[in-house]
Amino acid sequence: MNAPRAITRRALLGAAGALVVAVPVVAATGPAAATATGDGPDAEGAVLAPTVFVRVDRRGRVVATVPRPDTGQGVRTMAAVLVAEELAVEVTDVVLEQAPGDTAAFGSQAVANSTSSRLLSGPLRTASATARCLLVAAAAARWGVPAAECAARRGRVEHPRHGSLPYRALVRAAAALDPGTVPVTLTPPERWRLIGRTGAGRADAHDIVTGRARFGAESAPAGGLVAVVARPPWIGALVDAVDDAGALAVPGVVAVVRLAPPGAGQGGVAIVAHSTAAALRGREALRVTWVAGSPAADSRAWLADLEAALPPVAGGTDVRRVYRLPLLAHAPMEPMNATAHVTGSGVTVWAPVQDPGGLRTQLARELALPDTRVRVNPTLAGGGFGRRIESDAVLEALACSRAVGQPVTVRWTREDDTRHDSYRPMSVHRLGATLGPDGVPVRRVHQVVTWPLTVVPPFGNPAVVLASGDHFPYAVPGEVSVTLRPAPLRTGFWRAVYAGQFGYAEECFLSEIAARGGHDQVDLRRRLLPADSRLRRVLDAAAERAGWSRGAGPGRGRGVACHLDYGSAIAVLVTADPAARRVLRVTAAVDVGVPVHPSGVIAQVEGGVLDAVSTVLRAQITVRDGAVVQSSFRDYAWARIGDCPDIEVVLVPSEAPIGGLGELAYPPAAAAVAAALAEGGEPVTGMPYGVAVG
Repeated sequence: MNAPRAITRRALLGAAGALVVAVPVVAATGPAAATATGDGPDAEGAVLAPTVFVRVDRRGRVVATVPRPDTGQGVRTMAAVLVAEELAVEVTDVVLEQAPGDTAAFGSQAVANSTSSRLLSGPLRTASATARCLLVAAAAARWGVPAAECAARRGRVEHPRHGSLPYRALVRAAAALDPGTVPVTLTPPERWRLIGRTGAGRADAHDIVTGRARFGAESAPAGGLVAVVARPPWIGALVDAVDDAGALAVPGVVAVVRLAPPGAGQGGVAIVAHSTAAALRGREALRVTWVAGSPAADSRAWLADLEAALPPVAGGTDVRRVYRLPLLAHAPMEPMNATAHVTGSGVTVWAPVQDPGGLRTQLARELALPDTRVRVNPTLAGGGFGRRIESDAVLEALACSRAVGQPVTVRWTREDDTRHDSYRPMSVHRLGATLGPDGVPVRRVHQVVTWPLTVVPPFGNPAVVLASGDHFPYAVPGEVSVTLRPAPLRTGFWRAVYAGQFGYAEECFLSEIAARGGHDQVDLRRRLLPADSRLRRVLDAAAERAGWSRGAGPGRGRGVACHLDYGSAIAVLVTADPAARRVLRVTAAVDVGVPVHPSGVIAQVEGGVLDAVSTVLRAQITVRDGAVVQSSFRDYAWARIGDCPDIEVVLVPSEAPIGGLGELAYPPAAAAVAAALAEGGEPVTGMPYGVAVG
């Protein structure tokens, strides 16, 4: 995409049919003064381009530039639906282009905290509606009729007496209009054809399943090299000496490059070769001597340290429980990778990253280059879950490319990805409650001891951790405290961040209180929620759909949990077979405001549920003798097909604004699964359920 440049109104009107209407990147309330960015990338030159997000070329083709990467959450599909709705075309008519890293042009490009839908929907709709209204105004002027008599449909502007004109015939005329004189109206909900409608698949599904779509390592330029890294064998180990004779003797190996942390990622020694196979053979032949670090580290000792740091037991509580939560790896289906090319004129990166704009800013700063000499091209990503916010794979690729003077793709193996992650921190939670005469909690205490996120400095502040984690929605006053201990290894964002730990402990504890007092889990939560609240509505919807009032049946356990965050609300009900340690059925009711792409909403909830099933049943990361024990899905035991329950997702109608979703389902799903497995059996004391943590 061409870099933005200023243009006068005179130049705008004299341009070859080009029109740009400025709409704020983050929040748009209507058309603003006209500016322009030139002809754009279309070969024919003329474009109607309401902001950097949307353009219509002379052929009538609608192009949406997606400012945030798609890591599987469906932001590209959301963009296509919103643009198609407001420009009166079909989703399949919208061509999607991925924006490069550029915060000046696009604002924040971070895929994090479930913000993409919330922050992009308004600007995308307003920009598209602006283009539609300008096209309608141009057609009305040509026919000499009021714009109110015209309508946009199927890529054309229609009039009852004058017939219709295709968009391509109106671009130049629309460009000559003063945007400030054309009222812009969004399509009202009662006229929506696409937003909130079921049946539409992902916009790029065909390309993904046929292999046409390009993910990270598939996006490297032709003629580039490949690198793998010999990584520290224990936490914090540093390279002392390297014998690279054996590696360099492997056919196809080009170079051996030392990587010094933190400027070159986590550190190690890279083997650069003409193929992945040659690089892996070179790594096997490499001899490295390692020093320093923590060769005796043991996660069981780390857990004991966290427990020892718990504050004194809060007095006046009738029931208490301690929950222990383990380290978790991200384990995206596509392991970490990045491609970089360092030249005398600048740096180009191709990588599946979650924040291309932030990465560009970071690289420009660290490399002492102007932003204009750093280009970050985000690719499709096979999952992120917070891991791809980090830049370590990119820094490795930059160091390798600088050493050999060619494009280099750094590939992580599954073992690399599992054993050198930035993990979800361990945590210990002591909860206490004072109960009323009826066994209903009237006061609560939640004491948390955990680690900060080492890759995100603000999360070294207990107040920030508390704000991220504690979203207790029920009418039970109390105190929540956070104690942070030094993190003994890399920690980072993991789906739902600290809410996945706070919410798990709090909801499990509430279910235990219900059992102790003889209360139904759903009824207890109803008593603690306002009758007209969003959370109460989704809880009632889930209970009705699951047939909760009919009971569990013999040999079955049930669990419930709720979550209110990211501008959305969800309730999850689970039925399980505790004896077989098997989750049978999950019913989730969710209020995300307007569900722009319903099947995408359902997919996000299903993904959160399967993450919950995986982590509650058995997946955890442990450390022995300084190293992560788990190496792949073989022993980092994620859910298999046989573990998958029947999942039903209910979309609860709502007039709330569009909410976030990517991180919403995991915390309550995990707590509900644990409660269902525990009903009638041993209480929940941590995660995985019934397994020693650490």
